[in-house]
Amino acid sequence: MREDGSFPLRSHVLYEGIRFPLGVASAGLAILAYLPESEIEAFFARADLSETYGRQHEASQVRERLRLTRERGWALNEGHLVEGSWGMAAAVFDAQQNPRWALSLTGVEQRFSADRQREYGKLLLEAAHQLSRLAS
Repeated sequence: MREDGSFPLRSHVLYEGIRFPLGVASAGLAILAYLPESEIEAFFARADLSETYGRQHEASQVRERLRLTRERGWALNEGHLVEGSWGMAAAVFDAQQNPRWALSLTGVEQRFSADRQREYGKLLLEAAHQLSRLAS
């Protein structure tokens, strides 16, 4: 589903249904961050994101973003796919508490000030929690 806001600038870098490997966009970061550590290690053993998506997707940098995601509760992509196009996401969990989906929002960098990140993060977590409850 897509819902456009009222801000005159639109970001169409990402669109509903687009797919990226885990760890690339904010939704994949949110899911990857909450997988069991053994699955995260297996993912990094088989995936070289930097080859396709650039140096900002080297394992060490993705791992740091995973750490920050767990710390905050939500993921942030600061234009790592396309400069100026940012995204945030929160994981949605199934009945067994496994991360299976993510709720995300994207937009232009100017819309993601620190204050707005906190506001959006809270809203994303609340909505993802509601969806997780429905899944269980």
